[in-house]
Amino acid sequence: MPLDVVLAFLTYAFVTSITPGPNNTMVLASGLNHGFGRTVPHVLGISCGFAVMVLAVGFGIGRLFLAVPWLYEALRWIGAAYLLWLAWKIATAGTMDGEAAAGRPMNFWEAAAFQWVNPKAWIMAIGAIAAYAPVNGGLGTIVIVAVLFALVNAPSVAVWAAFGTTLRRWLTDPRYVRIFNIVMAALLVLSLQPLLWDGAR
Repeated sequence: MPLDVVLAFLTYAFVTSITPGPNNTMVLASGLNHGFGRTVPHVLGISCGFAVMVLAVGFGIGRLFLAVPWLYEALRWIGAAYLLWLAWKIATAGTMDGEAAAGRPMNFWEAAAFQWVNPKAWIMAIGAIAAYAPVNGGLGTIVIVAVLFALVNAPSVAVWAAFGTTLRRWLTDPRYVRIFNIVMAALLVLSLQPLLWDGAR
């Protein structure tokens, strides 16, 4: 990949990784409820799972969705249902001092698998391959895009976990923690707006 294309892609990867979405909302809530250390597997699962998704899209899974449109549509709605369930879990989570800080954080494999039902992740992966991995670029270009995206994505998502951990020092009142969790759950539901809006049209 030419240097100017790499720089443009790194900008795309950073902006899409650092901006709010289901992953960052959940990691923020996990940082508050479980601390940074216990959220690290969640962060790594996001980055590795997303890199595998980029590879899959680059190797042709996007063509499968074009050939079988209902498959993508089914995946979108399964993802929406799962996100609503996660929002409910966050909204009803206990306080930091409650039972194991509202259960346990998402582990590496759960976070990696979640990428396959995350609407924003699909948009990011398809956009990355379509814009930065030309058809004649070969498999090497696809691998480079996936690896660079993971390297940018991990620290970007970790920032949200660190911010959530910082909030632990300020949100010492259980009432505020509950309010925070409800707000995070609402933001997670709002992140579904583009998906639900497109599905309704």
